[in-house]
Amino acid sequence: MQTGLLECCVDSVESAIYAAKGGADRLELCAGLVIGGITPTGACYKEIRKYTDIPINVLLRPRFGDFCYSDYEVAVIEEEIFRFKELGANGVVIGALRPDGRLDHKAMERFMKAAEGLSVTMHRAFDVAKEPVKVLEEAVLLGVDTILTSGCEDNCMEGKDCIRELVQRAEGRIDILVAGGVNAQVIEELQPYTGATSFHMSGKVTLDSAMEYRTDRVHMGLPSLSEYEIFQTSEEKVREAKNILEKCVKP
Repeated sequence: MQTGLLECCVDSVESAIYAAKGGADRLELCAGLVIGGITPTGACYKEIRKYTDIPINVLLRPRFGDFCYSDYEVAVIEEEIFRFKELGANGVVIGALRPDGRLDHKAMERFMKAAEGLSVTMHRAFDVAKEPVKVLEEAVLLGVDTILTSGCEDNCMEGKDCIRELVQRAEGRIDILVAGGVNAQVIEELQPYTGATSFHMSGKVTLDSAMEYRTDRVHMGLPSLSEYEIFQTSEEKVREAKNILEKCVKP
């Protein structure tokens, strides 16, 4: 029976709670969503678990930047898989590439062995791989359950033709989880065009900081980012997307 799945990417307890209230089917938990997401803390995972029991897949990305990992970084990712398995995570979101843009089979095999018993999603390392169609087939052989993708473009609307091809090539062997600018309107357009039934969104809004005292002399990170803006998932945006998805994909 075909059903739709809405996954929300969150990097805080508050966002997780709002995503769950809005009807998300699953969470992808990360930290630092503003830089594309990095590995979250176990403490954040455990705090979220106090307020919702929907499945949580954990993004494991040790740093910002590319997906070509050193032996040290591979070991760190492997250890994080074991850690979040012990905490009860539903799955992990992983990926590793070689310098030539091909899939890093050695690293991926280590990750898959560590993740035995968990759901596995290949993250958007897929979108910057040299031969994505080949990587799809390799992911199937590795036992990966899901590929998170914007269709190898900056956003899913630009990558819609690629997403359509990936869904057709996947033939139900692996789930194609559409990401990159997803909202209710995008789902309404892309679902019938691509045939995809799984979508990934942050549903974030920008909130003003609670800080009353402010200074513009110090930046903790990129100067282009304000220290007095908070990104948080909107319950309303998630609910709107979920309602549209349910209309598009009827059991």
